[in-house]
Amino acid sequence: MSTARVGQITIGPGHPLVLIAGPCVLEDEALVLSTAQRLARLGADYGIPVIFKSSYEKDNRSTVDGYRGPGLIRGLQLLDRVRSATGLPLLSDVHREADVEQAAAVLDVVQVPAFLCRQTSLLLEVGKHARAANLKKGQFVAPTDMAGSVEKLRAGGAQHVMLTERGSCFGYNRLVADVTAIPLMQQLGCPVVFDATHIVRHHGIPSGHPGGGAPELVPVLARAGVAAGASALFIETHPEPREALCDAASMLPLDELGPLLDTVLPIAEAVAAPRAGRA
Repeated sequence: MSTARVGQITIGPGHPLVLIAGPCVLEDEALVLSTAQRLARLGADYGIPVIFKSSYEKDNRSTVDGYRGPGLIRGLQLLDRVRSATGLPLLSDVHREADVEQAAAVLDVVQVPAFLCRQTSLLLEVGKHARAANLKKGQFVAPTDMAGSVEKLRAGGAQHVMLTERGSCFGYNRLVADVTAIPLMQQLGCPVVFDATHIVRHHGIPSGHPGGGAPELVPVLARAGVAAGASALFIETHPEPREALCDAASMLPLDELGPLLDTVLPIAEAVAAPRAGRA
């Protein structure tokens, strides 16, 4: 199907733009809850559906001592508190088959990370248990080649599947956004999400280093992705990105999210509006 349901939210062509946002990884409870509450207020103020995203675990950190998050049990408990406090649907990613069933019992959307987008056993397990799945396109995969991964999720039983464009490899340590991936992946029968934050990471440089990313480019990429027809916008955000424990150099400051919505929502409306015929 060309749409996906996440709770009461429908994502896909003909429906309002959806915002998927939150800190890269779960940190302390006070920060997570205050961020989620601000996102809920933004959603109400702007009339945009919001899904709260934060990882309970990051299993692909570049160094062994990189902060990985609170883990499955504590992380799911904290995410459940976010839902209780805000009513927002929840999205987080899984890295192991053994986590899927327990994670899917709490999460509204189970996300498959880009590096794992072709892992057959993981995709089948996600398809079996997840209410909805968000499959991130690998940096190394052509947009149309995601058809096989979608087929694996469907074979597991998934009915509500989204695909996320998050950049493609451009040399060893950089990503580049090819927005034509959005209409190409829409042809696979799934709504497409555009991740404007992971693209700006400069890999090979510590995420906390000032040169580890270019977050000032996030608004440019977000506008381009929405103009190309993305049904949802994926933005990792933090009240103080430079103090974040993960992806400090690529997250958008939370205070800048409202101004970003001011620019992208009119674009989304223009893309969705039928063109009047000429006399």
